[in-house]
Amino acid sequence: MKRTLRDLAEKLGCRLLGDSSITVTSVSSLQSATSGSLVFVEDAQHLDAALRSSAAAIIAGDFANAAAPKPILISAQPRLTFARAAKLLRDPDHNREIHPTAIVPASAKIGKNVAIGPRAILGERVKIGDETTIGAGSVIADDIVIGSQCRIDANVTIYPGTTLGDRVIVQAGAVLGSEGFGYARDSRTGRYEQFPQIGRLVIEDDVEIGANSTIDRGALDETRIRRGTKIDNLVHIGHNVQIGQDVVIAAQTGLSGSVTIEDNVIMGGQVGIADHVRVEAGAILGAQSGIPTKKVIRGKGVVFWGTPARPIREYLKELAFLSRSAKKDG
Repeated sequence: MKRTLRDLAEKLGCRLLGDSSITVTSVSSLQSATSGSLVFVEDAQHLDAALRSSAAAIIAGDFANAAAPKPILISAQPRLTFARAAKLLRDPDHNREIHPTAIVPASAKIGKNVAIGPRAILGERVKIGDETTIGAGSVIADDIVIGSQCRIDANVTIYPGTTLGDRVIVQAGAVLGSEGFGYARDSRTGRYEQFPQIGRLVIEDDVEIGANSTIDRGALDETRIRRGTKIDNLVHIGHNVQIGQDVVIAAQTGLSGSVTIEDNVIMGGQVGIADHVRVEAGAILGAQSGIPTKKVIRGKGVVFWGTPARPIREYLKELAFLSRSAKKDG
């Protein structure tokens, strides 16, 4: 979509230096910039490269507050502003239709301007909000509620008892509301029988869930993912898990049942968390960290690493001690 810099500056809340009538059509990196591109830089050392690029305009911080050969949008947060500009420049989706091969029962309540792809299947009494997209081959069970402006990609499966808020993104192959991994063992025979998995899954507004991730519903109560949380590809979240607001979880991380993750926690890739763990607000778990059962991790802004996870300073001291010991033994 083509927009003038004047329009972008107003919508993004930026101060514009240079010709406001210039139009841009897309965002790009410095290397792939064309005459219609908008690029960004976060520090002064990359500003010259941006100015020499083929880009039409630049988003930069206050360090670029001077006359320049290209228009500059001044922002306190150039990366964030660039991300918002990308949304404004995205071409609108005009293919807003219910494909003839989709199965949509008469009991379903479909909002305005909803798109449903080929061979998607909706159960009875499903509710879908305005401007939502359901991808090809997705299966939405009975009584599911999906909010407005959601994007459900191809081959997503949503089990009964699941509710999605507004502006939720679910990438291809994800499974929401599946039965949790909970069993009762017969001490006489050694055999396992499934514990009831009859709870709910609630996904709040602005949550994003990556491709082929799975989130189990609660056993008896609910699993809940709170507003603004971002979940990468191939993440597993077990039953009864409670995740706070604005949490970030990287790929191949696994959360066992009844884990509590408070607001603004960051998790690197391949983190493993055992059952009944609590990670308090603002903690940072480094890649491949492991947290044993019922452990409490606390420390806003503190980076934890290793198995069992401990503050990175302790972890590095231990590594240094082991290295010195190995040299002595050698």
